Formats: sequence, C-alpha cells, structure tokens
Amino acid sequence: MTISAQHAARAASAAALAAVAIGALASCSGESASGEAAQTSDASGTWTATGDYATPGGTESVTVRLTAKDGTVTAVDVTGSGDSPNARQYQEAFRSGIAAEVVGKPLATLQVGAVSGSSLTGNGFNAAVEKIRADAA
Repeated sequence: MTISAQHAARAASAAALAAVAIGALASCSGESASGEAAQTSDASGTWTATGDYATPGGTESVTVRLTAKDGTVTAVDVTGSGDSPNARQYQEAFRSGIAAEVVGKPLATLQVGAVSGSSLTGNGFNAAVEKIRADAA
C-alpha cells in the first residue's frame, strides 16, 4: 500500500469511529439523536413553570408563563417571589425587558443572560424554560 492509500484508509477508519462514538453518545442522552430542539420546533400552546436561582441574599424564584406558536415564542410573562426589596427591584427590571428579548425567538433554543441590568434573574428564567420545553415536547 502506498503512503497516500494508507492515509486514506486511516482517514476512513477515523471517520467510521467518530460516527460510532457520536451514535453511542446520542443513545446515552435519553433523547433522540435529533434532540429536544426538534421536539419543540413546532410546539404550540401556553405553559407555566417556576425556576429557582441563587442570589447573595438566598434562593429566589420566578414563574414564567410562555406562549408559543409553531415553536416560536409569541408572549411571555414573568412574576417573581421577590422576598427582599433588592430581589423585587431586579425581578421587576427583568420583567420589564424580557418580552423584547424572547418574543419571536425559537422555544427550542431559548436562553437569556442579563436582561435590563438583572443578571441573576435570567438563571431562574432559564430553569423555568427548561421545564416548559420538557412539557412542550
């Protein structure tokens, strides 16, 4: 076998091993190979879920009511537990800006960071959205 033939054989073997590894990993996840994104890409309905998040003052939570049509977010409302004045302030800031961030976005990949200066509330929002995706699937 020439060097280029050996190289081609090795490349083909590596590609086959990679395909086997990807298939094995996909079967371990508990999801189909296409994943949750495909399952929620055409979801329509309204769901409500609560997500907890850590703050310097302790654990807070937000309740997210999300509506989607054909997998695209059409409306969102967030209410918070707001156990402290500081938490209520950040949750209200988050609430005032969240619709502009998520309406029109696909539910399958929806995730936020800081919204309207509120950097921690998004963690609770994202936790709630994970539950909503599971319910929508």
